[in-house]
Amino acid sequence: MASNVNPTVRRRRLGQELRKLREAKNMTAEQVAERLLVSQSKISRLENGRRSISQRDVRDLCGVYEVEDERMVDSLMQMAKDSRQQGWWHAFGDIPYSVYIGLETDAASLRVYESLIVPGLLQTQEYAQAVIEGMWPEATPSEIDKRIQIRLKRQGRLTDPVNPLRFWAVIDEALLRRIVGNPEVMAEQLRHLAQLSEKPHVTLQVLPYEVGAHPGMYGKFAILEFQEAMDASVVYLEGVTSDLYLEKANDVQSYAVMYEHLRAKALSAEQSREFILRVAEELKGS
Repeated sequence: MASNVNPTVRRRRLGQELRKLREAKNMTAEQVAERLLVSQSKISRLENGRRSISQRDVRDLCGVYEVEDERMVDSLMQMAKDSRQQGWWHAFGDIPYSVYIGLETDAASLRVYESLIVPGLLQTQEYAQAVIEGMWPEATPSEIDKRIQIRLKRQGRLTDPVNPLRFWAVIDEALLRRIVGNPEVMAEQLRHLAQLSEKPHVTLQVLPYEVGAHPGMYGKFAILEFQEAMDASVVYLEGVTSDLYLEKANDVQSYAVMYEHLRAKALSAEQSREFILRVAEELKGS
């Protein structure tokens, strides 16, 4: 595998291989946990890539699964070693959504639905600061600055000259109308959205109030897809204290269908750009 694969994706791939080995032996995660005297949740976290995995863990699991091919064992142990390397985001210290950043960094395409906040990859620095200060009122200035810098660093995926992220966003009219920061900050943010929407790899659609009820009323979500066929698509649901990652094919398909309905109800990309610029003009009189 390519040496530049980030540690989050390494863990996912390693977890998938370990799951295949377990299923080939017709063993449940509970049975494996009993053999190794560990919790079932540890086995589950190792397989879904949410937990760092050591070479000792791999060796023990290969022993349980009676893997006789030494080359396979060596390959899996090397993957475990590589998965413990640090991605660029680790330089910022403890980040609660580091798993998501790792996935986003390696994703080939990203589809998001947002109803209240401009997607992070599209935010201006001033808007990002106002959002962070409003959502985390107890955050210290250093914590706020760290979150801003991480957000700006993530945006490099949209400007990568070699391999830019294919980005599609459906956004509710509500987030265009909510004045974050002040009218000047908001107007600049809207003009920034319109400008970004002109990039060939960025598609932005507005879901106007007039459509009424729609599937996105369940809440915001993101669908990440990857270049390598072995890397399954992931649905990301952000929470206040914890996040949810859905990888089962049926779950991903359900959200993909929901997204198609949202795209169908939303304004076209050109209509959306015009709509956003009109709202920006309206803010001049605020």
